[in-house]
Amino acid sequence: MKQLMIINDLCGYSTVATTAMLPILSYMGIPTTTLPTAIISNNLEYGKFAILETTDYIQQSFRVWRELGFHSDAIATGFMASERQAEIVAAHCREQAALGTHIYVDPIMGDEGSLYNGITSATVSAMRRMLSVAHLCFPNYTEACYITGTAYNAQGVTMTEAVELVGKLHAIGSESVIITSIPIDGQMSVIGFDATKATAITSDTVFILTYDEIPTRIPGTGDIFSAIVIGHLLKDVPLIDSSVRRLIDINKDSQDKFRGIPIERHLAELE
Repeated sequence: MKQLMIINDLCGYSTVATTAMLPILSYMGIPTTTLPTAIISNNLEYGKFAILETTDYIQQSFRVWRELGFHSDAIATGFMASERQAEIVAAHCREQAALGTHIYVDPIMGDEGSLYNGITSATVSAMRRMLSVAHLCFPNYTEACYITGTAYNAQGVTMTEAVELVGKLHAIGSESVIITSIPIDGQMSVIGFDATKATAITSDTVFILTYDEIPTRIPGTGDIFSAIVIGHLLKDVPLIDSSVRRLIDINKDSQDKFRGIPIERHLAELE
């Protein structure tokens, strides 16, 4: 069974990031270890939060794991608390990739055209470093724009512009690319490029999944999407592209949406 390491933040109040991903991957039977990039009191959407950066701890953990000979078949990275931290994690990922480890990068930074509370331009630079070592990245449309320096258009993009955006992310270093929550020619979509199936990014080599958007905002859905994608990749089974939408629909009337989706209640929805 393939081993996965999650390098992402650990949020105390809200089912997001590591706490959203771990139950899904465990349910799918993926042996998973975790390494927190930060310990955060609550979801950043609440406006106020306490945060403890763990960069020194990460360095120490990498050193101990090397001495113990620990190895992961894949590493999934998320929130990076600083440029220094991103440099350290990127260097570790580059080192592990040379040993055959696959690197999956979710550049968690923002949505709907804006960065999340507490996210700065330094974070954007850090995420560019992470993409440079990625086998697969999956930013949403907002994050893809910030990383590539592309103007965000709330009305969406044309198919040509979407393909160009995929190409820019690939040029930064990510071999394969998935962009979520991107309006293409008036239709909410997921667009991607699979480097194992083609060498050049064109309108003929990208894939498109369209969907009808549910008018609500629930943090953590990107983390759920990431976990489902990674779990299916590690198990070599087809991706169930409608899973996240079903979970959003079930929870769209939650009183406190900032707490995220209580994923443990809905694991059977992933079948």
